[in-house]
Amino acid sequence: MPPSSNSSSSSSTEGYDLLLRLLLGVLAVVVPLSHLAWLTGNITAYLNGTGWAPYQPTNSLLHPEQVWPHVGETSLLIGARIVPVLLFLALGTAGGVLWVRYKNRGGGRKKVTDMAKARDIEPLMAKAITDKARSLRPSLKDAKHIAARDTGILLGNLQGSRHEVRMGFEDVAVAIMAPRSGKTTSLAIPSMLNAPGPVLLTSNKAAGDAFTTVYEGRAAAGTVWTMDPQQIAHAPRVMWWNPLASAKTLDGAGRLAGHFLAASVDASQQGDFWSKAGSNILSQLLLAAALDERPITDMMQWLAFPADRTPLDILRDHGFAAVATQLKGTVEGPPETRDGIYETARQYAAALLNAEIAAWVTPQKDVPEFRPADFVTSADTLFLLSKDGGGGASALIAACADSVMRAATAQAERAGGRLDPPMLAILDEAANVCKISDLPDLYSHLGSRGIIPITILQSYRQGQKVWGDAGMDAMWSASTVKVIGSGIDDPDFADKLSRLIGDHDVETISASHSESGKSTSVSMRQERILPADAIRALPKGTALCFATGMRAAMLDLRPWYREPGAEELSAASARASKAITDRAVAKHAPTQADFGKAA
Repeated sequence: MPPSSNSSSSSSTEGYDLLLRLLLGVLAVVVPLSHLAWLTGNITAYLNGTGWAPYQPTNSLLHPEQVWPHVGETSLLIGARIVPVLLFLALGTAGGVLWVRYKNRGGGRKKVTDMAKARDIEPLMAKAITDKARSLRPSLKDAKHIAARDTGILLGNLQGSRHEVRMGFEDVAVAIMAPRSGKTTSLAIPSMLNAPGPVLLTSNKAAGDAFTTVYEGRAAAGTVWTMDPQQIAHAPRVMWWNPLASAKTLDGAGRLAGHFLAASVDASQQGDFWSKAGSNILSQLLLAAALDERPITDMMQWLAFPADRTPLDILRDHGFAAVATQLKGTVEGPPETRDGIYETARQYAAALLNAEIAAWVTPQKDVPEFRPADFVTSADTLFLLSKDGGGGASALIAACADSVMRAATAQAERAGGRLDPPMLAILDEAANVCKISDLPDLYSHLGSRGIIPITILQSYRQGQKVWGDAGMDAMWSASTVKVIGSGIDDPDFADKLSRLIGDHDVETISASHSESGKSTSVSMRQERILPADAIRALPKGTALCFATGMRAAMLDLRPWYREPGAEELSAASARASKAITDRAVAKHAPTQADFGKAA
C-alpha cells in the first residue's frame, strides 16, 4: 500500500524542523567564533607589526591568510584558530556556570516558583515590622533607631533573597518540624539569644542543645534559673518553686491537678470516670495543702491514708465546706471505688515520692525561691528540663510554665494590657514535656498581651494526641504564624498544606501535524504550586511560613552557627556541655565505700 500524502507531509515537516534546528545550532557556534577569530586575528597582526584588517568575520575564520597576508602561518594558526576556540569554550563554560548559579541562587536549592514574594508578606518585612514594634512597645516610641532584635523574631530569609522575615511581638506561633530539621538551631536558639525580655524554654535535652548554646549569652542579660528535677543537665539545685502558690482557689488547684492528669493520660482518655475522679481528688487535696501553707508533699501522705481527716478540717476552716463534703463523700464511699480513685491519683502524682524531684518544689534552706511574678518583669531566663514520658515530673514542668504565663498575663493587665519588653516562651518538645491542657485556648489572647509562645512539635498528629483533634485544630487556627520544616511524613497533613498553598496556571503546549504542516497550540491548566510529595521532600534548611492573611512563603532558615559570633557561641556551648559531663561523672563516680574496706 503506497504511503499516504499525509504521512509524507508529516515526514517532510519533521525533516524541515530538524534542518532548522541544525542550522540554528551551527549559527550559534559560527557567528561568535568568527567574530572572536576576527578580533584575536587583528590583535595578533597588531603584535606582529601589521595593520588592523577591516571587518571580515567570516573570512577571518575560514581564510585568515587572505585577511592578514603579511602575518606568519604559525601566528595565524594560534591567533585566528586556536585562541578563538579556547575563548569560545571558556565563555560558554562561564556562561553555563553563571546560569546554574542564577537558577539555584537559593543556597543551591531549586527555587519554588509562585510562592509569596516580598510584597505578598509585606507585614513581615523589615519596615512594616519596625513600625509595628513602635506601636506595640511604648519604650520604643521615641527611639531614633530600633535594632532588628527589638522589632520581632527572625524566622529566616525569603527564599533566594536577603529579605528577612520576622514575626512580630503580638504573634503566636506553632512550628512543626521533624528532628534535625533546624527547629532548635534555626528557631529556638536565635530567638532566645535575641529576645529583649524574659525567656522561658522547655526541653528534654541539655548537652549540645539550646540549653548549653544560649546559657552564657542569657546569663549576661539576667539571672538564669534552671529547674532540672530529673537531672538532664545534672544542674545543682539553685532554686525551688512553690506550685501551691497559685492553688489557693478551686480554679487554681484544678489547673494544677490537670497538669498531673495531662502528663499521665492522653487527651482521648481524660474524660473517663477514673481519670476525672482521680483529678478531682488531687485538686481537693492540693487546695487543702495550699490553704494551710503546707508543702505539696503533704498531699502524698493524705493520698496514702484516705481516712486522715486533716484535709477535711482545713477545707472547712477556710470556708470550702462544699469541697470538704465532696471529699468526705469519696472517702466514705464504697471501698472498691474509693481505693480505685485514690490509686489513680497516687499514680498521677507518683513522681513526688522521689525526694530528688520533690526537693525542687518544696522549701529549701539557703536556696532562693523562683517567683513567676518577679520573673516576668525581668530579663531572666528559665530553663525547664524533663525527660520524655516523665509522668509527674513533666507535670511539674508544665505547671511551672503555665504559672509563668499566667503571671505574665496578670502583669500585662496591670501594665495597661501588654508586657514591654515582651516575654518569649519556647515550648520545645511541648507534646512530651509541657502538656498544658488549655494551651490552644491560651493562644487566642497571649500574643495581644506581649506573651509570645512558640510551640514546637514533631508532627501535627503529635499535637492531636495531647490536645485532641479539636484542641490541635484550635491551636493551629489561633496561631498567627505557622512554620513547617522538613520531614513531614503525614500524607493527609502534607496534602492539607498543599491545598493551603494553592494552585497556579501552567502552560501546556501541544503540537499537531496536518497536510499543511505542523501547528502548535498553548493552553492553560491549574496545578498545585507545591504538591504533597514536594512538601515531604522539603530540603533541610528550608521551611514553609503561613502567616494570617498572607500567601504561603518559602524560607531559607538561618541557623545560629552560620551567623556572626558563631565561634564564641560554639566555644560557650562546648564549655557548658563539658560542665554537664563533669557533673555527671562526679555524681556517678564510685567511692571507697562502694568497694568495701581495703585489705
